[in-house]
Amino acid sequence: MKHGYLLLLLFTMGGLHAQSNIQITNPEAENILLGNFDPADYASAFPVEDPAWIAEMIATQVSADSVKSYLEVMASFGNRNTGSDTVSTTSGIGAARRWVYEKFKANSEFVSGRLIVSYLQFDQYVCGMGQHRNIFAILPGQGPQYQEVVLVEAHLDSRCEDPCDITCVAEGMEDNGSGTALVLELARVMSLYTYNRSIVFLVTIGEEQGLLGADAFAEYCYTEGVQLKAVLNNDIIGGIICGQTASPPGCPGLNDIDSINVRIYSKNVFDSKHKQLARFTKLEYQEMLQPFMAVKPVVNIMTPEDRTGRSGDHIPFRQKAYPAIRFTSANEHGDGNPGGTSTYEDRQHSMDDILGVDTNNDMILDSFFVDFNYLSRNAMLNGNALAMAAAGPVTPINLEVEPVNNGFEVSFEDPNEYGVYRVGVRKYWTNDWDTVYTIYSTLDTIYGLAPDPAEDYAVSVASVDGNGVESLFSGEKAITFTTGIRDIPIREKGIALLQNYPNPFDEATVIAVRVDQSMPYKEAYIAVYSIEGRELARLPIELQPGLNEVVYGYEHHQYVPGTYAYSLVVDGKEVESRQMVYAY
Repeated sequence: MKHGYLLLLLFTMGGLHAQSNIQITNPEAENILLGNFDPADYASAFPVEDPAWIAEMIATQVSADSVKSYLEVMASFGNRNTGSDTVSTTSGIGAARRWVYEKFKANSEFVSGRLIVSYLQFDQYVCGMGQHRNIFAILPGQGPQYQEVVLVEAHLDSRCEDPCDITCVAEGMEDNGSGTALVLELARVMSLYTYNRSIVFLVTIGEEQGLLGADAFAEYCYTEGVQLKAVLNNDIIGGIICGQTASPPGCPGLNDIDSINVRIYSKNVFDSKHKQLARFTKLEYQEMLQPFMAVKPVVNIMTPEDRTGRSGDHIPFRQKAYPAIRFTSANEHGDGNPGGTSTYEDRQHSMDDILGVDTNNDMILDSFFVDFNYLSRNAMLNGNALAMAAAGPVTPINLEVEPVNNGFEVSFEDPNEYGVYRVGVRKYWTNDWDTVYTIYSTLDTIYGLAPDPAEDYAVSVASVDGNGVESLFSGEKAITFTTGIRDIPIREKGIALLQNYPNPFDEATVIAVRVDQSMPYKEAYIAVYSIEGRELARLPIELQPGLNEVVYGYEHHQYVPGTYAYSLVVDGKEVESRQMVYAY
């Protein structure tokens, strides 16, 4: 009976992921998304293309008052559940998505119709409703890479404790009115300017029932061959107050305030196009946007793809191999109430996820749970990364890296002959670049790193155009410096189990194996043990040339602080073992 009930629940919510009849309702928007258009048909009469100027305008024109006004309207719809009313003009998901559509249309009229608006419609039975619509607007690219696309997104749907309750008051202000307001504000500001690539502003539905709207859009892009170069997802991005609970890694404690830090989640670490997009986002913030911001956010590149036990709309895009990241507030008011515990009192996934309260009984909200200034700063971060990814040049190809004494040599190909390049270098166990060098040749040597003899590095490269904007960075190459002080295990054995990082760790840690050359094998996994030798987890791992990694996270077992062991096992034989420390 339990299995039958679960199957029925999944079918009711749409958890079987059976979208069908996916179609874009506006043929003009579809042609632009597919790259089948003439950029001249959408040229601005007064184009502004200078990326430095665009970064400054994003910093000055994104408005806290605007995002507040969007949230006030979204709150008025009462319930934005995926299965809620589609007929009413004042309540339910239908009224909400038509309002988003009209906001995009109004922005388009302000820029002479250059922002093209559409629905992406799909069929799937979700919470009693059989057909659903995402809303998106696309700004056609105007440069040599006009057929390529970058995308910013957020989900519009809200929920109460029951994911299919279509009658409760579900304002969903932090989750995820905040993200939707961010996307709407970026469409308003960024459509004023001109970019090399096309930009999509996407608002999805069905996130709370299994990432369904994002899955439909990602499936369409994959099936139709859309050249999607970057996906920036925003979910729970405007709150600054910590709840009694928060999904790991959590936050300091009830009512802690953090209006400075923001987290970026993405899949994998070494040679991950998703982590590379996160690093690019942080670099462009530091070099292009930060000088124009009165309050400087702190961007934290997180190790796992999402908070423990949680997921977001970036994941369907990642599953289709599109570079995808998630922005989330540092503090969360709740952990989504997993299991429906009766002691849960936080706002997330409840009727209490409201905009604010009236503390003096004058019928006007005066204390807010969404911080509009914090939300607008996060919109600036997104907008700047989106603008630079849309404006920038083409990434170099065929990167090769060779260690030399006290440094390394890089070589790569640049068919466009930009003449200026950035080389990102990081120690293998860090999420962010330690240094980003500027070079002026496709063959160059960088000296002076003075590495520890045991250090492994990851290196990648980007082009720089005449406006000083980087391309997205290439995939990474791993190198180990040979100093003569020690023999490197990989050169002896052809394979090496590396130290996990971070170590000690809290929420999750990455375990990696470095392989020197292709090797035959049937099965390989990382075995994790308690210090007493009890096996806790087996993590399958591929052994391809280069660095191969798995994430050991909270979902594998309930941690007890202390020392753990892990081993690489290949075809039943233990190759190498190390220890790691969990310290909450």
